[in-house]
Amino acid sequence: MKYTQYKHLSEDYIKRKISEFLQEDIPTTDITADLTINDNEIAEAIIQAEQDIIFVGKDIIKAFFDDSFVVDFFVNDGDFVYKQGIIARVKGNSKYILKVERTLLNLIQRLCGISTLTNKYVELARPHNVAILDTRKTIPGLRMFDKYAVAAAGGQNHRLDLSSGILIKDNHIANKNLDDVLAYVINKNTNSLPIELEVDNLMQINIALKYPIDGLLLDNMSPANVAEAIFIIKEKQIKNIYVEASGGINLNNINGYLTTGIDAISIGALTHSAIAANIHLEFNKI
Repeated sequence: MKYTQYKHLSEDYIKRKISEFLQEDIPTTDITADLTINDNEIAEAIIQAEQDIIFVGKDIIKAFFDDSFVVDFFVNDGDFVYKQGIIARVKGNSKYILKVERTLLNLIQRLCGISTLTNKYVELARPHNVAILDTRKTIPGLRMFDKYAVAAAGGQNHRLDLSSGILIKDNHIANKNLDDVLAYVINKNTNSLPIELEVDNLMQINIALKYPIDGLLLDNMSPANVAEAIFIIKEKQIKNIYVEASGGINLNNINGYLTTGIDAISIGALTHSAIAANIHLEFNKI
């Protein structure tokens, strides 16, 4: 079961979002820069990592600057950058660089924080052929950027939004008969969207396997329960069902899940708890 992977964002989309972000930070003018920097002053600035990171955001940095600037990159998306490593060098109008500095850094720091955290999970999961999935637990307005950062670091994008796939969760079936819900959803799925069911016990799995669904999400199960669920699924399934685990899985306990036979692990923390990477922009003397 695969959803669209956001390994590239269009230039138009990036520039439109940057325009929104800059309007938030510069509603009228940058008063300080206007009072202290000459309109025609030229500067060269470096963008530098202050910690080890997985870099993402080359196209985003480029989109902040027009052709009057010279932007040189020393890394590509997905590259490991050591502490003190130079990401890019920008040469052009000083006042403009200062105006966009904070917005640029805020965005890149967040995305590199996500990619750096994602990479830690991906490297643990790689030997077991388990995919690391993101979720919809993103900052409103930044979802495409967040998912882009996950994909750049080797993670995989789960559904983008509520229109991209059917994921029946506990609140959808509360006080309802699961057989009735599954039969109705399958019958009404005229667009042939992937259908996934969240389950938290083995009885629900046995019911679900009677229907042609595409995936099962094992929610808040222990590694032992996940392994038992995988055994039941593989023993009874007629078609190949994609199985993911989710809920409370982190870097400290993920190893117990990686050997259960699971296809994927979805981790909301990739985007809702990633710590922004430490990156700065500094002017050089020219």
